[in-house]
Amino acid sequence: MKGFVALALGLALAGPCAAEVKSQNPQGFIVVDTAVVNVAPAKAYAGLNQIGRWWSGEHSLSGDAANLSLETHIGACLCEKLKDGGAVGWMLVVMSQPDHLLRLRGALGPLQGEGADGVMTWSFKPTAGGTEITLSYIVSGFARANAETFAAPVDAVLGEQLKRYKRYLETGAAAP
Repeated sequence: MKGFVALALGLALAGPCAAEVKSQNPQGFIVVDTAVVNVAPAKAYAGLNQIGRWWSGEHSLSGDAANLSLETHIGACLCEKLKDGGAVGWMLVVMSQPDHLLRLRGALGPLQGEGADGVMTWSFKPTAGGTEITLSYIVSGFARANAETFAAPVDAVLGEQLKRYKRYLETGAAAP
């Protein structure tokens, strides 16, 4: 439970927003962020499998990003091992088009304890000298507080993760 509280606080206290809240209302929200990286789409897509190397441990339930895993085939999950031998299945892979698109369904962080569900899409578009990565997360459903109260914190956390992912793809290290 301590990790869950830390995750909730981390979502609430995240730094400046890098992603954009495209839409929000009491039933849900949409956040979208885009980054251009100087690697090919195949390398960018493959980097998703290395989530434990670029996701921030501050935004994990266990406090250690090395406990996160993500495989990119249908039925796989964005999962996390917990220190007590437990685990969390954060999101399930529902669509996979290698080097082009990965779609997951599930609720991250404190949203998992609500009646909310989300669809996260990572898309990879070739550009001159690299790849444009677009990360979108659409959340809807019931939340004890209006779902829109989660929009800005989720926006900030996902924006941070995309920046870390970009840095990891281009330099091999997520932290500056």
